[in-house]
Amino acid sequence: MNEPPKLDVDYVANLARIELTDEEKQKFSSQLGDVLKYFDKLNAVEVDGVEPTAHAFPRHNVWDEDQPRSGFSSEEALMNAPEKRQDQVVVPKVIEE
Repeated sequence: MNEPPKLDVDYVANLARIELTDEEKQKFSSQLGDVLKYFDKLNAVEVDGVEPTAHAFPRHNVWDEDQPRSGFSSEEALMNAPEKRQDQVVVPKVIEE
């Protein structure tokens, strides 16, 4: 089994947009190395002639039939709205002028 490449945990953390302490970097570096070693094991498995699949068992239409039903009234739909006006939910303005 090949030795996994040296991981640049700072680079990976930057891609994930997370800040790590030195202790976390040490911990995750070891764990990421273990994951890469596991991928080496998976690469050793012979898969020639195996059809790629998304599920282990055949899946067919798993959706239930649509059943029409009545919707909420305006009062029910707005019941938990923090602020409402003219049967609409009032939200903070998001466009800067």
